[in-house]
Amino acid sequence: MATNLLPFVPPLLLLLALSASASNFTSIDCGASGSYKDENGIAWETDESYVSNGENRVVQNPDSVPEPMRTLRVFSSRKKNCYPVSVPGGGRVLVRASFYYGNYDEKSSPPTFALQFDANSWETVVTSMDQVVFHEAIYDVFAEGTAVCVAQLEQGQLPFVSAIEVRTLETDMYEGVDSSFALLLKGRLAFGAPGVVRYVSKPPPLAFPFPWNYVAEVNLDEQEAIIRYPSDAYDRIWDPVAASDELITTKSDTTVMDPTAVQDKPPADVLLQAITTANVSTDVVLFLSELLPTDPVPAYINLYFAEMSHLGSKDNNTFQVYVDGDPLIDAVNPPYQSVAEYLIGLKAASASTKITLTATPEATVPPLISAMEVFVVRGGLSNGTDASDVGALIVLQQKFEVLGDWTGDPCLPAKYTVEWVGCSSDPTPRITALYLSGYGLSGDLPDFSALTALQTIDMSNNSITGRIPEFLGKLPDLKELNLADNKLSGAIPSSLTENKKIKLTICGNPSLSSSDQKPCDSSMGKPSTPRATKSSSTSLKESRRNLVVVLEAVISLFLLVLMA
Repeated sequence: MATNLLPFVPPLLLLLALSASASNFTSIDCGASGSYKDENGIAWETDESYVSNGENRVVQNPDSVPEPMRTLRVFSSRKKNCYPVSVPGGGRVLVRASFYYGNYDEKSSPPTFALQFDANSWETVVTSMDQVVFHEAIYDVFAEGTAVCVAQLEQGQLPFVSAIEVRTLETDMYEGVDSSFALLLKGRLAFGAPGVVRYVSKPPPLAFPFPWNYVAEVNLDEQEAIIRYPSDAYDRIWDPVAASDELITTKSDTTVMDPTAVQDKPPADVLLQAITTANVSTDVVLFLSELLPTDPVPAYINLYFAEMSHLGSKDNNTFQVYVDGDPLIDAVNPPYQSVAEYLIGLKAASASTKITLTATPEATVPPLISAMEVFVVRGGLSNGTDASDVGALIVLQQKFEVLGDWTGDPCLPAKYTVEWVGCSSDPTPRITALYLSGYGLSGDLPDFSALTALQTIDMSNNSITGRIPEFLGKLPDLKELNLADNKLSGAIPSSLTENKKIKLTICGNPSLSSSDQKPCDSSMGKPSTPRATKSSSTSLKESRRNLVVVLEAVISLFLLVLMA
C-alpha cells in the first residue's frame, strides 16, 4: 500500500547539515521478495510498502546481474505509477532510478517510457535487452518526501522499475544551482581508475571513452571497476575511464588524500590517479560527444584536480582550462594530497563541446585531471499542485482507504493527472473536479472544504452514509454535485437547497429526507469520466504506516504559517 498523494508545500525550516552515511539511504529493490544487504554494505528493502499496483517479475538469467536488477515491477494500468519516498526534513537529494529489462516477458521487446520526479518530467527511459539503464537527478525536496514515477508513452510499451535509490546530500553540495533547478546526470567519470572495462568501438582521438555507451562487458566479479559506497559516502557512482591515444594514466605517489577540502567531497579513490600527457606541450582534450545531446543544453560540469606527486621547488604545474577555445576559469594549480574543484556553468553546451587543458608558459609538467561530473540543468521546476488542495485530498485518502493507492502529484505533469481528479491549467494547478463514481467509498463524507476550486463532484454509485455536509453548498465554484445511489440520510442542508447555481442529483438515497426520492433512471448516477482500474490489494496497516510522510509535511506547513 502506497503513501498518499505527497504534498508540495513551501520550504520547511532549515535542514541541519547531515553527515552522509548509509542511514540516510533509501534503497528499494522493486519486485524483490525480501530485504537484504549487498556487498557494499547497503541495505535493500522490497517495494511492498511503497506501491501495490503492478506485477512483480523476474528477469531471465538472474544470476548474471547484480541482485537489485534480478527482479522488477511492471505496470499495465494507470496514467502513472509512483514510488513515494520519505525524506525527513527535506533538503537536497540524489535520486537514482535503474531499469533492467532482461527479457522478463520473453518478448525480446525492451520498452520506452517516461520517468518523472514529483511534479516534473525527468527523462525518457529507453531500455535495452541486456544492459542496465539508470538515470540520476540531484534536486531539492521541499516537503517531507519525494516521488519517483513512471508513465506509459506508447500503447503496449509497459513501464517498469528495477530499483530506486534516494541519498541525502549535505545542504552546501552542488550549490551552483538553486532550488528551482535540477541536475540530471550525464556522466560521472574517474579518469585512470582501475577497472576491467572493455569497449565496443574506438572513441574519438584524444577523447575519453564513456563506459555507459561504449562498454561491451563489465566483469561483475571485480566490483572495483565501479567506485561507489563506501568509498563515496554519498553513494555516487563513478565510472572508471581509461586513457586513450596520446593520453596516459598517472598514479599518486601517496595514499594520503583529503577530499573534504572541497564542498562536493569526491571520494579519495577517484583522486589517487589521473590522466595526463607525456610532455608539457601536449594538451589534454576531453570531448563531450558521448555525454551531451546534439542540440545545445544548459550544462553544469565539475572538474576535480589532484597533484599526483610531490613537486620540487623548481617544478610548476599550472594550466588553463578552455571550453571551445575560451578560458572560463582561472589557471589551475592542483594541490598535493588534496583536491581542487572547479565548476563550469554553460548556458549552451552540446555533443560538439570540448574541454582543453593547456599548460601555462611557466609550467614544467603537463596538465592532468582526476575526475569530472557532467550534468544537464533542468529549470522551471514546479512545486506541484496547490498545497491546500493536496492537503484536502489527503483528508479524502485518509477516510477512504481505496484512494490511498494513488500517489505522486495529483495534477502534474499535466498529461498524467490522477484518474479521479480534474485540474486547472494554472502554473500551480487547482483541483476542479472529483470523479469518484463507483469507487467503493463507504462511510461518512469528511470535510474537504479546502478544495475551494471544485466545480464538479461526482460521488454517485457508492455506499456513502450519514448526512450531506453543509460545506458542499458553500463551495464557491461548485456547479454540479452528484450523490445519487448512496446510503445518505437526514435532511438536505439549506446551503444546497437554496443554492440555484448547483445542479444537485440525490436520487437513489431512500433514507434521505426529500420529497423526491424516486429511483435513479438509467442516465443518472453514472460516472462523469471513465473509472481507472483499482488495486484490490490495499493494506490498511501499510496505509497507516505510509501516512507518516504526509502528516509530517502538513504539520510542518501549519507550523510555518503560525510562525509567519
